[in-house]
Amino acid sequence: MKAYLAPEQALPADAEAATLVGRAWLPDADGPSPVAIRNGWVFDLSSAAPTVSALLNTADPLAIAHMAAGSARVAPVEDLLANSLADSRDTRAPWLLAPCDLQTVKASGVTFVASLLERVIEEQARGDAARAEGLRTSILSVIGNSLHDVRPGSADAMRLKEMLISRGVWSQYLEVGIGPDAEIFTKCPPLAAVGTGAEVGIHPRSEWNNPEPEVVLAVSRTGRAVGASLGNDVNLRDFEGRSALLLGKAKDNNASCAIGPFIRLFDETFSINDVRGCELALRIEGPDGFQFTGRSSMAEISRDPLEIVEHTIGPHHQYPDGVMLFLGTMFAPTVDRMAPGKGFTHVVGDVVTVSTPTLGTLVNRVNHTDKIAPWTFGLSALMESLGRRELLGK
Repeated sequence: MKAYLAPEQALPADAEAATLVGRAWLPDADGPSPVAIRNGWVFDLSSAAPTVSALLNTADPLAIAHMAAGSARVAPVEDLLANSLADSRDTRAPWLLAPCDLQTVKASGVTFVASLLERVIEEQARGDAARAEGLRTSILSVIGNSLHDVRPGSADAMRLKEMLISRGVWSQYLEVGIGPDAEIFTKCPPLAAVGTGAEVGIHPRSEWNNPEPEVVLAVSRTGRAVGASLGNDVNLRDFEGRSALLLGKAKDNNASCAIGPFIRLFDETFSINDVRGCELALRIEGPDGFQFTGRSSMAEISRDPLEIVEHTIGPHHQYPDGVMLFLGTMFAPTVDRMAPGKGFTHVVGDVVTVSTPTLGTLVNRVNHTDKIAPWTFGLSALMESLGRRELLGK
């Protein structure tokens, strides 16, 4: 994993031009602080904004980030990245956390046709991976390419819905995939996401699960997208496939998602149009020698990223601290790993990397949720830390 934490891998290809903000644990302060990267150094922004949420909710986050060089130096970015590796971390030195804090972490599901079909298959298989391949063939024989180029909620989508109902293949996942209302769910509470170099968790009872490489939008309290990061929305296919009512257990577990390594703020070098054109690469390297690569192209998303924002925050849903919004993925691995016909699933020790040139690389190792250090630093701990450092009210 160390190679993926080197600056040339972890940071965007044009890192010198990018405006990067994040969050780091500072042992000298015994707490976390928002940070910015400038000229190869990490700077503490807490004197200007005590939390990342506060930073992104200011009128001009870029101005604060660009003033970073006048703030306290934390460490060279190379050192901070290297010390973010969970199994070799020196707790006397700073390390990176997920680049968000008070924001609610939300996710949008079935926003790509490929993942939509896999959700239908999960539902029909009732969590049994061995049944998936036969179902995939039969469902595709009915649906074919009819889902491509259909705008969700449109008249064409509604006509397609009636056809699929008549053929007996309608699904709750098709409802949110091509219907007028997007699937938006809470991925995890504020402060529960992990950062690059950390372990991500799969439930020990799950036998069918996978990573989900995604772009994550940083959205302010007013619903304005102010930047983007990379994310891995770990998914337990068997739990969710057994029942949609198990979505919470399938999605929200200890270390259930990773975000990072930084948030790249929108500026003259990077915009929402760059998000729309992102090509995400996924790599899985197993302790058993297994290797797998995949991709997720934002150009193939069925709902525009800003439309997904509108489904998440607005007149009916307010988030005064802002939102980190996973945009979904087209990636759903079907390659057999453990046995023929069983499809893909993680094993403990898998190293998962999600990368794209404009946002860098997010890397994490897979472990069971009950073996990863439990989440203990919540909102009350953050408030105590900020109060002790006299940062509240800034």
